[in-house]
Amino acid sequence: MKNCPKSYPLALLIALLALLPVLVLFELASDSAELFDARNLAVLGNTLALMGLTVVGSVLIGVPLAFLTAYVQLPMKRLWLILFASPLALPSYVGAFTLYFSFGRGGEIENLLGFSTPPISGLWGTALVMSLYTYPFVMMTTRAALLSQDASLINAARTLGLSLGAAIWRIVLPRLFNSVAAGALLAALYALSDFGTPAILGLDTFTRVIFVEYNAFGLSQAAMLSLQLMVVVALVLFLESRVKSTQERPGKHLNFWPKRWQSSLMIIAALPPFILSVIVPLSIFVIWLLREGSSGFDMSFAWNSAYASFIAAMVAVILAMPVAYAAISGPAGRLMERITYFGFGVPGIVMGTALVYLGLKLPFLYQTLALLVIAYVLRFLPLAVGSIRTTTENLDGSLVKAARVLGASPREAFVRVTLPLTVRGMIAGAALVFLEAMRELPATLMLGPTGFETLATYLWRVYEAGYFGRAALPGLMLVLISGLGLILMLSGERRAEFSVKEDSKQ
Repeated sequence: MKNCPKSYPLALLIALLALLPVLVLFELASDSAELFDARNLAVLGNTLALMGLTVVGSVLIGVPLAFLTAYVQLPMKRLWLILFASPLALPSYVGAFTLYFSFGRGGEIENLLGFSTPPISGLWGTALVMSLYTYPFVMMTTRAALLSQDASLINAARTLGLSLGAAIWRIVLPRLFNSVAAGALLAALYALSDFGTPAILGLDTFTRVIFVEYNAFGLSQAAMLSLQLMVVVALVLFLESRVKSTQERPGKHLNFWPKRWQSSLMIIAALPPFILSVIVPLSIFVIWLLREGSSGFDMSFAWNSAYASFIAAMVAVILAMPVAYAAISGPAGRLMERITYFGFGVPGIVMGTALVYLGLKLPFLYQTLALLVIAYVLRFLPLAVGSIRTTTENLDGSLVKAARVLGASPREAFVRVTLPLTVRGMIAGAALVFLEAMRELPATLMLGPTGFETLATYLWRVYEAGYFGRAALPGLMLVLISGLGLILMLSGERRAEFSVKEDSKQ
């Protein structure tokens, strides 16, 4: 104990807090909830079918786009990468909202163009929307792997008589499996945890049924369903932990220089996912805004979103610091860090169910801003931990030692050396927590104080009331804010040198 790092006690306490929602769910589910019935089987079938179709769809869209953005020298190459990754900037429930009211009989497309289109709803519609908003996970992980592969292997295969297509099939694709799998598992996790998209498109998945049970005051059954969902999530997380990144020998990148007409054809073929996931929702929001204005919208909704998210970001950074320092101090600290990551794998609807029960047991917390902030922090704490730990790991330890040699106490060395050098990681972590909290829908619906409307909950209310035109302004504001998250992510990619090398002359 004498040599125990000072960050361990606090990190252990925070890790135990991260496990609190699961313990609460077990206690709640033990109160006369049915373990399994015929309805649960149907819900499980829908959830697994949605997850499977989403994985297939995201791979079919994401892998070709990864090849296009990694190997093909298109004009304005960086711009196309940003556009094809831009669906990450939109919460999928925002896309589902606009696509649901755009397609089908009486939809906005029929009103504008005069012909009817097939509706987007049910299992296939939900899978389509999920695929449109999760394919960037597959595209980015696959693209990173493609950029790390040495093209000299392909050149060697071609000198031995293989065609270019055969060389890619036999040399490149087998080494991509782990990266494609990593992106596909992220898409699967997203499909399992998302509440808004299946709810809007009318598909009974675990998240939708849990919310229905919660509204019907069936907290015990909601907790049982939450635990069943978490079993599926845990299985996916286990598979994800088994996927190892492939270490490649650095070398020259493969590059294709197509003719102008070939580039044009490739871009036209790649545009439909971008148009459906970004252009259509933004256009519909603009049309609604021009037609109906901002009636019913109050700027206090945006302020409430920003206020709660800002507090959550600050608290998350403060709690993340001891966890991050513990993680780099030893194996026990790394275990504590992994435990805090558990909250990020818990869907928002499950976290909301657990904390509602906790609030009922502790009335001074029920329907307060504090309980909502606790939910945000428990869910998004890993984002702050990861950012601070990465920055801290890169610190030159000799600087702290030099400060100590010059007479600084451990506290003074931390305040004057370590803290200023890690502040960038803190700001990045706080920004990520802030942006994710702004987009969070189910936990906000379940835990927000009475009368505390945010951008996400207002969007949900107008959907329930059928006043979809009023969703234009909050929808556009959410897209704008989420776009900041995409910029942060792509700037992180640049720092990680995923893509800077392809811009250099080969």
